[in-house]
Amino acid sequence: MGSEGPKAVVIHVTGFKKFQGVALNPTETIVNKLKDYVAKRGLPAGVTLGSCTVLETAGDGARDMLYQTLESSTATNTMNAEKNEPVVVWLHLGVNSGAMKFAIERQAVNEATFRCPDEMGWQPQNCPIILEDGGTTSARETCCSIDEILKLLKKKGFDVTISDDAGRFVCNYVYYHSLRYAQQKGHRSLFVHVPLFSRIDEETQMQFVASVVEAIGSTC
Repeated sequence: MGSEGPKAVVIHVTGFKKFQGVALNPTETIVNKLKDYVAKRGLPAGVTLGSCTVLETAGDGARDMLYQTLESSTATNTMNAEKNEPVVVWLHLGVNSGAMKFAIERQAVNEATFRCPDEMGWQPQNCPIILEDGGTTSARETCCSIDEILKLLKKKGFDVTISDDAGRFVCNYVYYHSLRYAQQKGHRSLFVHVPLFSRIDEETQMQFVASVVEAIGSTC
């Protein structure tokens, strides 16, 4: 009998639209171009880029849209589960307008304290994201191999770090919901913050995100 091939990994990617203070969100551009970019670049054996979705930069008002996105891709992958049992990973991209480097987020906290209203006008203060999860100090950590992912990205020359604070705005809100959903479904979730294109140019950021996809695939 021959040896088994590489493990099947399906990576779905999301970014965000514009929001207050950021008229051009680099993650919207990256996600919209990623499929074509990866098609030209290629991916390691067994790794597939799944859906690429741009989300509203909103919390509670866009929650249904977030879960529709998560669940639609789950349904797609379930049809192939018996054949190759793919590892399903959610990679969420958000912008940190004050950052000078990339950041891999280790965790999300069960707190929504928005510094400004989101794009649907919601501005919670010290609110639990999921009431049944307890207080605002509760946190969920990614099960992705972020230390190994970091090493692979640094080896390629990217200026990237691991962060323990995804903020308390929409990025943290989406990440917390995604981590909870991933745990329930046996998936994995990871959030990465990128700078503005004025800090790190678009081509470098495209290379970086494609490399993150590759790194996730090789560490699952």
